[in-house]
Amino acid sequence: MTTRSQSQNRLAGAAVPAYPELMREPPRRDAPASRPPRFMSVKQVAEYLQLNEKKVYALVNEGKIPASKLTGKWLFPRDMVDQWLLESVHGGLLTDRLVVAGSDDPLIYRAIMQLASEIQGRALISYTCTGTQLGLSLLSRRRADLCGIHWGPSSESAKRHPALIRQYPQHHDWVLVRAFEREQGLIAAPGMVSSTSGADRLFEPGVRWAMRQEGAGSQRFFKEVAARHNVNPADLRTTARAYSEREAASLIAMDHADVAPGARSAAAEFGLEFIPVGWESFDFALPRGIYFRTLFQKLVEFLQGTECQRLAGLLGGYDFAESGRLVWAE
Repeated sequence: MTTRSQSQNRLAGAAVPAYPELMREPPRRDAPASRPPRFMSVKQVAEYLQLNEKKVYALVNEGKIPASKLTGKWLFPRDMVDQWLLESVHGGLLTDRLVVAGSDDPLIYRAIMQLASEIQGRALISYTCTGTQLGLSLLSRRRADLCGIHWGPSSESAKRHPALIRQYPQHHDWVLVRAFEREQGLIAAPGMVSSTSGADRLFEPGVRWAMRQEGAGSQRFFKEVAARHNVNPADLRTTARAYSEREAASLIAMDHADVAPGARSAAAEFGLEFIPVGWESFDFALPRGIYFRTLFQKLVEFLQGTECQRLAGLLGGYDFAESGRLVWAE
């Protein structure tokens, strides 16, 4: 008689069947289809979104859907398309995040730090100082939610700022909100300017300059002022490159430079001298959907609040007469 244990031993030592695939469970007919590739074509993204291809091309031309053209062919990153869909939901699912790029400003920095301290771990608000033009590029690529810009004298900002953002196809969905006006000029080391020498000494051959990067609003402002005084910036002795207002001031404070273009507030922050040149408008460029985000509205409230107004008085060179006003929308 064969026992149960002997039977189990025989099975354990049995040879593997010649056709193991016959032993596998057949696939379910209702198994989910495989995900689209990481980078989708027009046809694939149309199927993914259940749209016709003409509508996909329309979204591309309007700059609404994330896409990249490579050797004449449009490609759509699946992850970015998913994020775009989430952002399109009423109210947005990423309302607990605000990524700020663009121009640097000491008061904006303090307002964001205060807001971050208040909201703690409930949301993320970050500030990356990139300069005006790079900030707008990041905004157009949906890498940033908000961009601070300034591009010349305040008297011309009503024309210059809209003209600047119209260079990006996404501008139809953007608005401009006034943060404040601020005083722009030259930041100088203590003792560089006296009542007898005046600002002319700053343009002497031995003076060390910290210049801003191309695309920065302060550099644009300085070039225009220099042109009016027949000064070629290329003839000045540039010893350092600064990528923000505060870096320019810190380079002077550390004795790596004697003078740099920048705002009065940045000079005051580091205890430096300031030679005023004029006033400029500092605006926020942002998509309409971001305008209604709670974090953005809180940022505007902080700028208009008592603490920021007190700090603005200490730093100097701010005017809040139009703060929070929607200054442009198509």
